[in-house]
Amino acid sequence: MRFNKLLIVIMVVAIAGTAFAVMSNLQVKAQSEDKMVVGHSAGVYRTTGDVLNPEGEDARVNLDEIDPMKYLREFDYGTVSKLEDGTTLREFTIVADDRQVMEVSPGVFYNVWTFNGTVPGPTIRATEGDLVRIHFINNGTKEHTMHFHGIHKAEMDGVFEKVGPGGKFTYEFYAEPFGLHLYHCHVQPLEEHISHGLYGVYIVDPKTPRTDADEMVMVMNGYDTDFDTENNFYTVNGIPFYYMHHPIQIEKDRLVRVYLVNILEFDQINNFHLHGNLFHVYKTGTGLTPDEYTDMITMSQAERSILEFSYKYPGQYMFHAHKTEFAEKGWTGLFQVKE
Repeated sequence: MRFNKLLIVIMVVAIAGTAFAVMSNLQVKAQSEDKMVVGHSAGVYRTTGDVLNPEGEDARVNLDEIDPMKYLREFDYGTVSKLEDGTTLREFTIVADDRQVMEVSPGVFYNVWTFNGTVPGPTIRATEGDLVRIHFINNGTKEHTMHFHGIHKAEMDGVFEKVGPGGKFTYEFYAEPFGLHLYHCHVQPLEEHISHGLYGVYIVDPKTPRTDADEMVMVMNGYDTDFDTENNFYTVNGIPFYYMHHPIQIEKDRLVRVYLVNILEFDQINNFHLHGNLFHVYKTGTGLTPDEYTDMITMSQAERSILEFSYKYPGQYMFHAHKTEFAEKGWTGLFQVKE
């Protein structure tokens, strides 16, 4: 009798165990069909269908705004008017948001903080001596600012004048000096605001225009998707490997001018290497005479340079970080040189 009772207990446990295993497998399968969203402070949000705002609000996130090919050659010259004294006024509207989600790699979603909905933010462009007026709006859930590299008054520095959620602030300064600059949020903890994407390029052209060229902007950045202060992905212009799958089309013998900016967080340096060619380097773009002729440049965070080159021969040529880890984790691309 005791043996029969023991046998029944064993059979019940076995059946229950089998049922649990089946249910677990079904649950894992169902979860694998969902989208995993990693938000700020390592919060994990699982959704089905469209990716939802990681803060749980109803607004959908427009992932189509992130277009590295469009960003490459897109310059925002602002709304232009003339003041009574003849000064050119350029007005821009910049909106910060910290609630968007972007697919930084197939199946990997990351909570990006954006200026005007993109990472990097829009490339602002003016001419030396112009009056630049930035209408800044904070649509996020945290305090944000805009800090511009260049010359301006203390009250326009974007450090102490924090703009709270729903707030507005107007930055105004003269565009000087000419060169390649940048802007970014300057609220503490600074590495958090920069690593999530609150940065962009600010170009001031000299009064006498540079030589005509095929101009493009390249911003070197990275994403720490598991929040261990080490980057998991590296990119130029926001999406890992984008220009490997979508080569940049350029013309043989045409001068190419690259506005190269390093805004990489968590790593000491970043660099750019060009295959099959060399380029002239204009450090910070504040001079009209080249500083160097090379095929490789290394920069720390916030350093930037203008690179100029042209190709003699048609074909496909790589460009990438010569820090191998960065290249193999997304920071690599191709130029397609055409006749």
